[in-house]
Amino acid sequence: MKQLTNITDPVFTRPATESVFDKFFKSMIKDERDLPFVYLTLKITFTLWPLAILMYIPGTVSWLWWTAAIVYQILNNVVFKGPFGLMLHCTSHRAFFVRKYQLLNHYLPWVIGPLFGQTPETYYSHHIGMHHPENNMPEDESSTMSYQRDSFRGFLQYLGSFFFAGVYHLALYFVRKKRKQLLIRSVRGELLFILACVGLSFINFPATFVVFILPFIISRIIMMVGNWAQHAFICAADPDNSYKNSITCINTKYNHKCWNDGYHISHHVKPNMHWTDHPVYFRKTLGEYVNNDAIVFDSIHFLHVWLWLMSKRYDLLAKHFVNIGGKFKSDEEIMDFLKERTRKIKAVAEPALAAA
Repeated sequence: MKQLTNITDPVFTRPATESVFDKFFKSMIKDERDLPFVYLTLKITFTLWPLAILMYIPGTVSWLWWTAAIVYQILNNVVFKGPFGLMLHCTSHRAFFVRKYQLLNHYLPWVIGPLFGQTPETYYSHHIGMHHPENNMPEDESSTMSYQRDSFRGFLQYLGSFFFAGVYHLALYFVRKKRKQLLIRSVRGELLFILACVGLSFINFPATFVVFILPFIISRIIMMVGNWAQHAFICAADPDNSYKNSITCINTKYNHKCWNDGYHISHHVKPNMHWTDHPVYFRKTLGEYVNNDAIVFDSIHFLHVWLWLMSKRYDLLAKHFVNIGGKFKSDEEIMDFLKERTRKIKAVAEPALAAA
């Protein structure tokens, strides 16, 4: 186990000097703290799109095509996928551009997103329209509650349901809730992406597979790995409590690369909190974490959590568990506590249902 010491995750510090470009871009965005998003968007635009176009050009020599394909996959799935995905997440919760340039708020989901397999506006509809309101409870179509959360077989069932029927279930959810606009946005984006891939496959299937289809497959898997880990440890007696159905990962390079995404508890407590505020808020509200027996890990991120759950390495999870309230006397006690939180939940306690 670990003790809570310093927090090394990024917070906002106003730079001493600003370039001309900084000042120009800051005039376009709603929050100056999101300036890094502008530069990330530009990097993606001027690297991935040229490579994608090159692969579609008829007559491109084989060695150049394969070079572009390999570089594209490395940039897409290794360098940019995490930062882009969490930039899309942040800008779904908080509008990116000011009213004067509000048309540019469609650029990430409609122009850049498809390169990463993010079907336009489906992510927004799922995450903002369904996941947060339902908070991993049974009506959340991506809820982890009904699965044994240290079971790889359970995860495959969860992944299969989301991958092959996720949008169908999401559409049914919006029908039940009578949320017509979100229904249209989710289904429209998914269908247009599929139709575009089918049409482009007749033009150039290898390019379409590399540029759109493979990133789509990888993104859907990664999103479910992340959600599974974020909501793997649930208190059966109080499953609607964000402190007891989510986790927080601190002091990890992942938080520097992916905009403090490790702070999943505080994200569910305050969904619109700016990403730079989470480390400070965590410190200020530490008592709530202690009172709710919240699960905090140090120096690891969600992929570690998922891998160690799938291999049942509770010893490694306990090693990185932060004993914030001093409740636990040994790693063995922590392991028992974590195992209890990963058990399949067949029924929800009445008080939690009433609160939902």
